[in-house]
Amino acid sequence: MGWATYPVGMARSHLTLAALATSAVPGLEVAAASSFGASQGSDFDAAILTGRDGRHWIIRAPRNARAEAEQSADLVALRSLSAGVRTRLPFAVSTFAGQVPIDSTRAIVYEFVYGTKVQLHAFSYGEGSLAASVGTAIAAIHSLPTSFVADAGLPVMTAGECLRASVTVLDRASATGLVPAALLGRWERAAEDAKLWQFQPTVTNGSLTADSFLSADGVVTGVLGWQDLRVSDPARDLQWLLANSPVAETAFDAYARVRGAGDRQVKQRAMFYAELEVAKWLLHGTEQRSTEIVDDAVGMLTALADSVHNDVMNPIGAQTMPTMAVDEVEAFLARAEKAV
Repeated sequence: MGWATYPVGMARSHLTLAALATSAVPGLEVAAASSFGASQGSDFDAAILTGRDGRHWIIRAPRNARAEAEQSADLVALRSLSAGVRTRLPFAVSTFAGQVPIDSTRAIVYEFVYGTKVQLHAFSYGEGSLAASVGTAIAAIHSLPTSFVADAGLPVMTAGECLRASVTVLDRASATGLVPAALLGRWERAAEDAKLWQFQPTVTNGSLTADSFLSADGVVTGVLGWQDLRVSDPARDLQWLLANSPVAETAFDAYARVRGAGDRQVKQRAMFYAELEVAKWLLHGTEQRSTEIVDDAVGMLTALADSVHNDVMNPIGAQTMPTMAVDEVEAFLARAEKAV
């Protein structure tokens, strides 16, 4: 997988992709095809197809090496999700249907998962809402048996390894000399709080955002993007929710109803991870030698430090939750996602 960049300027048309799909999926007769997703700035050329039997399909072809690696990892994960595992989930997951070589890579065809994407700020919340359905969906993922992940050769992390991975990010960010001392102290105290890190690792999707969820009639119908499937800290799948306080409260309540109170510090660790995303954005900027990204990250870190200045009263710890306005993290998370 050493390809650099495929000819982005020569986007593959939906008709070209439809023709490829018929080669990838035996017996597929395409009755209609249309482009799927953004045509500009996307890592994939994609089309949605309708077969003569009325079934729908998605075909995606990567435009660069990063997208190709993501697609390959996603495919490994989807294949590990057996029919038995899928029956434990209250939503649909894409199913691999076929593949076909194209240029220096391959196009993948999946069975279409029905539903529409809803932006986080537009999530309904409260009992019986989309936010509650999201919390229930995440809890279902975390309730899956971990054995199938290990059997597929995917990463299996202990609680200690999850902590050490975070400390590595913290140390690297500290070495830049650009993180406010107040934030470093806040994060270091969280990392040193033993009670915070007493949890049982679970199956995690690993890359959940609002865009991961498809819904219909206020219920999650599908979850997309499984390239980071592993056994890890369940809090990582919950951190993105903190960008919207009412949605987070509803989702966490629904999550707790399914998972119980065994992991009492999951929300605190989610906050820790959410804040550490800003440090990752800084590191991304330094790695890319991008003054623009570094300056943006420094501004975000300064704003975050200002919002949690009363750290003595609001630590990220096992005793109390921070009472900062977590919706202030929204801009941080939105921009930090670019580093992924």
